[in-house]
Amino acid sequence: MGHVIALTAAALVGGLLPLHAQRTPDWATAEAELLRHFQALVQIDTTDPPGGELPAVEYLKKVFEAEGIAVRIYSSDPKRPNLLVRLKGSGAKKPLLIMAHTDTVNVDPAKWKHPPFGAVRQGGHIYGRGTVDDKDNVAAGLMVMLLLKRLNVPLDRDVIFLAEAGEEGSVQYGIQYMVENHWKEIEAEFCLAEGGGTQRRGGQYWTTNIGTAEKIPFGLRLVAKGTAGHGSVPLMDNPVVALSSAVARVAAWRTPMRLNDTTRTYFEKLAAMSPPEARARYNGIFDSTQSEAVQDWLQRNEPRHYSMLRTSISPNMVRGGIRINSIPSSAEATLDVRLAPTENREQFLADLAKIVNDPTIAIEQTRRHMRPPSPPSSLKTAMFAIIEAQAMKHYAPKAVLPAMGTGATDMAFLRERGMDAYGIGPAIDFEDGALGYGAHSDQERILESELYKFLRFHWDVVVAAAAR
Repeated sequence: MGHVIALTAAALVGGLLPLHAQRTPDWATAEAELLRHFQALVQIDTTDPPGGELPAVEYLKKVFEAEGIAVRIYSSDPKRPNLLVRLKGSGAKKPLLIMAHTDTVNVDPAKWKHPPFGAVRQGGHIYGRGTVDDKDNVAAGLMVMLLLKRLNVPLDRDVIFLAEAGEEGSVQYGIQYMVENHWKEIEAEFCLAEGGGTQRRGGQYWTTNIGTAEKIPFGLRLVAKGTAGHGSVPLMDNPVVALSSAVARVAAWRTPMRLNDTTRTYFEKLAAMSPPEARARYNGIFDSTQSEAVQDWLQRNEPRHYSMLRTSISPNMVRGGIRINSIPSSAEATLDVRLAPTENREQFLADLAKIVNDPTIAIEQTRRHMRPPSPPSSLKTAMFAIIEAQAMKHYAPKAVLPAMGTGATDMAFLRERGMDAYGIGPAIDFEDGALGYGAHSDQERILESELYKFLRFHWDVVVAAAAR
């Protein structure tokens, strides 16, 4: 079950606070503090693997304890802890959970122009691993909790902050561990986490995406076996040949289109805001006489939108022989499968086996710890309406869209338990992705001004949802 450690005995903010409490932060001071915490967190190497989130948790613990806020640590591995803070409300409403992960993906320092853990400020940006995934959310959540405490904001509900480990591939130490062992500590009506944000195009705010659904990562391996031998004598059962044919069939397979409330609303709203040609194309998704042609176009020109419509399969790794003159006895390909939320896993595997159409090729699962299938969060809750309203206030985009991520977040574990979880995030430039400045890239960066604006947006969302 792991360890539970009470780190302070300080009382938390309760519901008996004056209704005239000042709720407007001194933003200049708050932004300077946000920058300090953000840079400090980015400068801590928490790459996963191996993980090692402990130094980041120790930093957060020290900051919270300096404010007299009680901290609890939950861990199955002392080097990979989860930190939880709770500010008490009146209990009139169920809690609000703010969740962010302290780990990051790995880096190759040789490919970085700036030190990947330097948090270097240059040209209005801050560079470093985790700047947009997910230490922006960690730092903003930290500041929201500190400001709620300092300003004595009376709360109608508890506000919980969870800095979790292991989101980048080792959920057994983070959200899976918390859900299975400490659910009551994080149970809430709503969750705010990564998985959304505002897109800028040409420096102008374009759309704000609220993450309400996501695909489920599902790693598979195709394994072909045959007879080993000398390359000068080609054999009929060469596993490389069999595997190559199977991979080609899988890559060519158009899995069925599977819309849900999130994707249906997303494309309807996207059509409404688009110029005539694009409007007709997005509306064509729903027209049985046009849908296949539209999907052909999306596959060639907008692969992310194409992927949002279905379960996707990407063959990303191939292993075979070890010498040019030796026929291997086996060959394998690893498939990155992203299941649509409404996809039945067993039926998908049965359909995949028909596409492979080779009884000599085994289909194996590659990962033991997986995110669970989870339904989309509701688009009709008070929280969704609050996020939508605050996005219009702070960013005034052309549209606020519910979005299904083609990647994955730990909100899947919460949605499976019935919690409505919503992805938010700072504004990023659409152009950054193609230039190699996005999440997981070798030059990951965030606009400093948008980090500050995100704090104001995050603050207003939480106050609107939780304050009396």
